[in-house]
Amino acid sequence: MTKQLDKPASKRRTAARIALGAILVFAGTSHLTFARDDFRAQVPEFVPLKEDTTVLLSGVAEITLGAALLFAPRSQRARVGGLAAAFFTAIFPGNIAQAIHHRDAFGLDSDAKRVGRLFGQPLLVAWALWSTRTAAK
Repeated sequence: MTKQLDKPASKRRTAARIALGAILVFAGTSHLTFARDDFRAQVPEFVPLKEDTTVLLSGVAEITLGAALLFAPRSQRARVGGLAAAFFTAIFPGNIAQAIHHRDAFGLDSDAKRVGRLFGQPLLVAWALWSTRTAAK
């Protein structure tokens, strides 16, 4: 297994990891600035924190994960990918809450659009895991 960790990722995986990292940094920054109201629409009612606190904390988490995807040493990338996948899984209830409560945000102004978005979350999980794996032998 150690030898596989030493192998560099393919150029496609590297590009995908860098793109996902940049997207997360951008999304996290938007949590803290211009898209705060939209992100508040996704906070499920069961979260014990104030909506704005939840949005700010998740924004910091996204910036941190994005930076880690961009700059983590090769030996830690699979671990970071796993954390990003776990994060995408953990925030999935927010997407469900937005759909169930018919909350408009991010241009998702119909039930069909809100439900359709739910299918994107597994793709993000797969992206995080695939892009941080090393090249096959």
